[in-house]
Amino acid sequence: MLKTFLKLLGSDAPVFRRYAWMAVALGILNGLTITALVPVVTHLLEGDLQATAMWLAVLAVGLLVCSVWRGKVEKASVQVRITVLQSSRHRLGDHIARLPVGWFTPQNTARLNHVLTHGMFELSELPAHLFTPILSGVVTPLVFVAALLVLHWPLGVITLVALPILVAVFMISARMGSRADATFHENAGRTSQRIVEFAQAQSVLRAFSGGNGSMGFLEQAIEQQYQSGGRLIYATTASVILNSWAVQAVFTALLVTAALWLNSHLGTGLEVESIIAVIVSLLLVNRFVDPLLDIAGYGEALRSARGQLDTVTAVLDEKPLPEPVRPLAASDSSVELQDVHFAYAPGEPDVLRGASLRVEPGSMVALVGASGSGKTTLVRLIARFFDVTGGSVRIGGVDVREMSSAQLSGQISQIFQSTYLFQGSIADNIRIGKPDATDAEVLRAIEQAGVTEIIDRLPEGLDTQVGEGGARLSGGERQRISIARALIKDAPILLVDEATAALDTENQAAIADTLARLRGQRTLIVIAHQLSTVAMADQIIVLDQGQVAEQGTHEELSALQGRYAHFLGQRQTAKGWRIA
Repeated sequence: MLKTFLKLLGSDAPVFRRYAWMAVALGILNGLTITALVPVVTHLLEGDLQATAMWLAVLAVGLLVCSVWRGKVEKASVQVRITVLQSSRHRLGDHIARLPVGWFTPQNTARLNHVLTHGMFELSELPAHLFTPILSGVVTPLVFVAALLVLHWPLGVITLVALPILVAVFMISARMGSRADATFHENAGRTSQRIVEFAQAQSVLRAFSGGNGSMGFLEQAIEQQYQSGGRLIYATTASVILNSWAVQAVFTALLVTAALWLNSHLGTGLEVESIIAVIVSLLLVNRFVDPLLDIAGYGEALRSARGQLDTVTAVLDEKPLPEPVRPLAASDSSVELQDVHFAYAPGEPDVLRGASLRVEPGSMVALVGASGSGKTTLVRLIARFFDVTGGSVRIGGVDVREMSSAQLSGQISQIFQSTYLFQGSIADNIRIGKPDATDAEVLRAIEQAGVTEIIDRLPEGLDTQVGEGGARLSGGERQRISIARALIKDAPILLVDEATAALDTENQAAIADTLARLRGQRTLIVIAHQLSTVAMADQIIVLDQGQVAEQGTHEELSALQGRYAHFLGQRQTAKGWRIA
């Protein structure tokens, strides 16, 4: 656990190491101070008041030193907490920013949200509330073991043997609830995701769910978390009881040993010094058990902390896409795929199987195919959301793996099917594509994307607030603003993933006109189902089950009477539908 915590701290690990050594020193000081009771009681029973007073003074000094040192340990733990909440959270954010875009699935995003909020806050409290009592509580009994070996070796041997046994019991009890704890945290992350989803999707939920039906998904997530929480409570209770019983068993063994030893020596002329040694040994035995009982009570907290640390470790263990040592620059805006194979996970079937194609600079290519044929995956590989499992993707003759992230980002701009606008004005959202863009560049992007008429009819124009996720605008307006955001970046390659899907005819026509104006100016790779968009392409690529099935112009493929001709016939039939 400490190793994982140090990994989280990274370059700030010395802050924690300093604190940890201070906590260990506190445990040693506590043990030595309590051990000073031995000569105090011994001299008191012997009637030597002068020596008793001297050792009482030593005990008082020890208590004062422990108090002062504990204050320093607490300050050091606060510094560790600040480091976790600031530096470690930033470090985790920097790591996440370098992960491939394809990693950000809904499941990973929910887990990440839980880690960055609830998880990091819990981890920041570990030093003060968990590590200090455990580190000092582990060291203090070791001091007592050494003292008992000197005072009364049978009791010392029992405590020495008992420590590894107790460690084994604590580890077993920790594993008892590990699965329940992991399930609880997984359900907690899912519930957090559902709560955010419930707040963001009120319009959809209210449109399709009457009464309290819109609460269904959220209530199900809360119920799952409730049930997993109950199982976690049972597992936690069982582990705490097991730990306590183990410690009490050791305490009982020590008491029985002392009683049997005294009973066996009664009537044998036992020396006073030996009797006093047993008495003060029993005093240490009592103090030996106390910190162990405290550690036993921290079993649930330890397991919860381990669960949080394991989640953080899982995120930190995700490997960013490798960056080249000597990045190469693309010579032009051509795009080429050579025998590309790709699977989303080891052991899963390939989504792309030997796909090869070439897009000339400044040309427009339309990707056509049934759902699941690999169109979106192909576009994501060009943008290097993932790395291919076989073959290569090249831009300007250079493998994308040999380009730096900045170089690749400078070559590509993207328009996604699902758009997202950030809370702020329309101008703010467009400038995300180029933060230092001038007003003239913003206006030119607006004109190219056909957003001018939207701006003209809004009272506040470019300063219009879009709301969270662009909720104050229609779907077509959000899509056209996202196109302006992509165009202002002025990258030589534009990837368009079904930008006209789910839009009305007017917005479809506006976006198609935008793409037509860009022909010859940029390399366009478009996933589209609209005949007008597909027909204007210089080259059409028909994908089928992850392979390039057909390739050519609209006229060439229409004459083949193959898959594209079938696709064309379906679209023409659908276009002729009428409501009787």
